[in-house]
Amino acid sequence: MKIVDFLTPQDVLQDLSASNLEDVLRELSSHLADMEKIEDSEALVQVLVEREKLGSTGIGHGVAIPHGRLAGLERILIVFGRSKEGIDFDSADGQPVNLFFLLVAPEDSAGEHLKALARISRIIKNKVCREELLNATGVEMLYKTISKEDSQC
Repeated sequence: MKIVDFLTPQDVLQDLSASNLEDVLRELSSHLADMEKIEDSEALVQVLVEREKLGSTGIGHGVAIPHGRLAGLERILIVFGRSKEGIDFDSADGQPVNLFFLLVAPEDSAGEHLKALARISRIIKNKVCREELLNATGVEMLYKTISKEDSQC
């Protein structure tokens, strides 16, 4: 499984405008609705908010992987978003989050969902990759950085 099988350059948002946890979930979910990949962004926001109540998906080092399963999906969807300012996401290390990988999976795809989460985790484990994502100028460079790291994992 490769992340770039599910993430397109059109799903890379270089400058999130959100300033808090729920707004970033809403912004990333709205993108999927705008791209006509999901029908109801608010339903997805609710799934994600409920998941965050179980424990933050802010894994530390400025990264969060909000995720959930949504009825009616046929395949996994991923959106990457970057916040230059950083957002308080109740992360494990208490630090603001700059890099977000939103993962949405079909309701009946627990195995694929876990594989995708593991793959994203491997990609962003690399400190150099995280720094390149923070400093990249433009969507193309962000996507290229993710793609390069994805091919090396």
